[in-house]
Amino acid sequence: MAVTMKQLTYFVALAETRSFGAAAARVNISQPALSLQIKELETGLGVTLAERLPREIRLTRAGQTLLDRAQKLLSDMRDLEHAVRMQQGLAGRLTLGVIPSIAPYLLPLALTRLRAHDITLDIRVREAQTAQLIDGLLDGQLDAAVISLPVTQPGLVAEPLFEDRFVLAGSSARLETLETAHRLGPSHVPPDQLLLLDEGHCLADQALEACGFATLSKRVDLGASSLSTLCGLVAEGFGLTFLPEIALRTEAGAFKGLELRRFAAPEPARMVALARRSTSEDDGWAGDLAALLGDAGRELVSYARGAGRA
Repeated sequence: MAVTMKQLTYFVALAETRSFGAAAARVNISQPALSLQIKELETGLGVTLAERLPREIRLTRAGQTLLDRAQKLLSDMRDLEHAVRMQQGLAGRLTLGVIPSIAPYLLPLALTRLRAHDITLDIRVREAQTAQLIDGLLDGQLDAAVISLPVTQPGLVAEPLFEDRFVLAGSSARLETLETAHRLGPSHVPPDQLLLLDEGHCLADQALEACGFATLSKRVDLGASSLSTLCGLVAEGFGLTFLPEIALRTEAGAFKGLELRRFAAPEPARMVALARRSTSEDDGWAGDLAALLGDAGRELVSYARGAGRA
């Protein structure tokens, strides 16, 4: 019996979840159907791939060998499917990942532009933290992802889209305590007043690095799950936070009492980029996508810098 791609997909799901139930849920089939497919795969290969334990499964040596090969084969297959879908540039189906500190601000503009570019484009969006998006790119679940530089993982390439500077947000009373004869710099922000997104969000790491006290994270409140939550808190006087320019059009007018201050040059900033696998064939789709996303981002930044915000 020939090994099928469907069987390999089911086996990889089982190997990664270590559970027949969880694997079946991932691939959207019943548990008995998945068990049957795995049994047929073992019979066809003449080996036992997984030890069935009371609460989990454990791969055999043969199973581990097959897992390594199957993951690469499935990734290559997804690259092949992607190349076919994108054979005429930015068309077909696009699976795009975006980090949470960018998604709610960039996507409304960007998706409108993508639809205008090709109304038949099937766009699927996944919002997740950087590490999850990197994994999604490497295993072929995502075609591209909007994240912040640097991108250092082997096998990925990134094209810069636009610079997104940070401003300081807080209540007028909080910000007045920082008034000084010196130019306002990130290091003037007291760490015990700084509120940031919870750990794992790259924006929190970038803000700490900008302030020059990345090693003092225990003195910083790292707990909010969204920039909107942070803005609501600091507008009521519960500390200060860093707000990226692309968020100003949405957040600055949403909370009464929220005020903004710009830092002196050089202002702290992040470079937003479009990342993809270096092995994915680019016949124009990546350049078109980067241009559309970059235009949307620069429009938001232009608003922040030119409409008197901060």
